[in-house]
Amino acid sequence: MDASECMKSLASVRGFSERDVTEKEVEEILRDASAAPSAGNIQDWRFIAVRNQGNRKRLASAAFDQHFLGNAPVIIVVCSDMKEIGEAYGERGKGLFSVQDAAAAAQNLLLSAWNRGLGGCWVGSFDEKKVREILVLPEHVRPLVIIPLGYPKEKPRKHPRKSVDEILHKEFY
Repeated sequence: MDASECMKSLASVRGFSERDVTEKEVEEILRDASAAPSAGNIQDWRFIAVRNQGNRKRLASAAFDQHFLGNAPVIIVVCSDMKEIGEAYGERGKGLFSVQDAAAAAQNLLLSAWNRGLGGCWVGSFDEKKVREILVLPEHVRPLVIIPLGYPKEKPRKHPRKSVDEILHKEFY
């Protein structure tokens, strides 16, 4: 599908079929995710692909019992290398650019998956300390987004969007 159609039809998927997601599919999706823009082209994002059922269930628990996470065949945790972005941009890099860079990569990831017939859901509500422990992350790698990934069990419900008139402040034209 074209980019506009992909963006407009994207919906969160929380119910996954039994169909597996192949390593090749994950690699292609992560290749697309890594095409996102980043501050100074630092590309500070890091991706952790979690297939182990026990770890998926632990991540669901760390995400305040969002159990649908554990039902996805793979979970991608989008992280930032805080050392790398901090060396380039200091505190602003760590506090802002790392989040922006991870968000851009996560959006690319979701769009790439959707374009391939897979679905996911942006999960930002989680206990960062628990996620760090589960994934045994080094101190300089910060988890920012959790995305369960799989083939949708059913067509997800699309939520209405605000009109451009509601979100555009024209007084600056």
